[in-house]
Amino acid sequence: MGSSLQNADYIVLGGFFVVMLGVGVVYARRMRNLRDFFGGGRHVPWWLAGTSLYMTTFSAFAFVSYSALAYRQGLVAIAIWWFSIPGCLLSAHFLASRWRRAATTSPLEYLETRFGPVLRQCFSWFGVPLIVLDDALKLFVIGTMVSVSLGLEGPSGHAWAIAVCGFIMVLYTLLGGLWAVLVTDFIQFIVMALAVIVLAPLALSRAGGLGLIGQQAPEDFFHVSSGSYTWPWLLSFAVLLALTYATKWPYVQRYYVVRSDREARWVGYLVAGLTFIGPPMLFFPAGAARVFLPGVENANDVYPLLCRALLPVGMMGIVIAAMFSATMSMLSSDYNAVASVITNDVIKRLFLPRASDRALVVLARLSTLAAGCLAMLVAVVLTQVEGLEDLVKIMARLFAVLLPPVALPMLAGLLSRRASNAGALAGFVAGAVCGIAAYALSYRVGLGYLRTIPYLTWITLLPTAAGLVIASAVRPNNAQRQEAVTAFLGGLGRRMVLEKPELGQGDDVRLAMRIIGGICAFLGTVLATASLLSAGWASAWVSVVSGLALLGVGASALVASMERP
Repeated sequence: MGSSLQNADYIVLGGFFVVMLGVGVVYARRMRNLRDFFGGGRHVPWWLAGTSLYMTTFSAFAFVSYSALAYRQGLVAIAIWWFSIPGCLLSAHFLASRWRRAATTSPLEYLETRFGPVLRQCFSWFGVPLIVLDDALKLFVIGTMVSVSLGLEGPSGHAWAIAVCGFIMVLYTLLGGLWAVLVTDFIQFIVMALAVIVLAPLALSRAGGLGLIGQQAPEDFFHVSSGSYTWPWLLSFAVLLALTYATKWPYVQRYYVVRSDREARWVGYLVAGLTFIGPPMLFFPAGAARVFLPGVENANDVYPLLCRALLPVGMMGIVIAAMFSATMSMLSSDYNAVASVITNDVIKRLFLPRASDRALVVLARLSTLAAGCLAMLVAVVLTQVEGLEDLVKIMARLFAVLLPPVALPMLAGLLSRRASNAGALAGFVAGAVCGIAAYALSYRVGLGYLRTIPYLTWITLLPTAAGLVIASAVRPNNAQRQEAVTAFLGGLGRRMVLEKPELGQGDDVRLAMRIIGGICAFLGTVLATASLLSAGWASAWVSVVSGLALLGVGASALVASMERP
């Protein structure tokens, strides 16, 4: 088993990055208008949109932090992910089709019809910086992984790693738009699945079986709640996750790009199913590592340590590619969604309302570039900041503060006739002010508990709901505005006819299948060949078999692409 990156690993990793860029180049000329660039022409198959949504829930940080939690406390790491399933199912059943009817190129465009231009611009200008900051932190994490894996020492090495990874993600996203993001997400899902499927049985074998793992586990290792992850924490976090699935821009985007209302719901159901199956396989190896890697001082090192202990030559490259994939998927989705808001809700709405389709696609690419470069710049600056661990925690809590004030008015706009323009704005202001005030007060002696998820969630959610309800009752919409609201919500209640693809769009699904099949076949061939030539059959048979399996997946996709979609 390999202890460090070898030539085969570098070849696999380099091939992975090359093909990601290639996808963007292939789709670059197929982006004709904003519907194509941000909405995939609204004829994306549900399985592609659902897999992409699932991949946007991951980043490299999940591999590191949740594996550390699984090593220390066991089942609770998996339970936290499972607590997102109810919110995902509720969003799929009640909101997916409404989102598809309300939006076409931006998750915020419906706000002007529902609440007027003020709230649309407020959420646009408020949301973009927050997502860019969040993306900068994710880039910082993946830059750390790259610099450590490749031996790039110091802040300068870290900064170069951030710049290279960020450049690749921005480039294929701005070239190919949403289709490039969706196709690369699916390829990244296959790569991640391969890595997880290989690592889990290797960890089980090295640990000596489930019986030995159970014997050596602490008493509460198989409890859903343990340590600081109490039931109030888990339930409050589940509320935040439900609001995330219901309103987060990249998630909403996956609902409105598919071909029918029914497929929009299937997107959410697929994500719920993958979320149930995936986390046990993802984080089981870290729990099993307690047996053969006891006493690891820094639990954040568990995942790379067990990979080095278990994986043969070639597979380390796949695992690193899988962790890159998780973050690349999340970031590319964020970049596309943020660019959709900048282009459609800000530039087009305020400055260039009569711009041509060609000009808007250029602006969309420039917006993607701007969002990506800004995130890279912030991430590079963070390499010079000491005590970044505290900064990460601060940012996570700030999102807990600011999510409910945005999410509740967005949901009210889709579901309620009584929510008025004044109510939505009042709810947003009340929740944000209360949350930020509580966060500031939490730094006073004896009030640190206010910074915890259970308190922050309800300190922001309840005032937002109260402000929304009370202000809507005190200052309802006038008759003209209420008539427009009734017409808008009535339209959301009507079932939409399956949209026929425009001229030239009918082959997009077939092209996606061909690209997925070709790249999987290429990566499988590279993995099997490089591993066999580098280490021989005895040491690399796991990698060779994995490569052949990936080749088989690619061949199946190519065969499927020959059939009529």
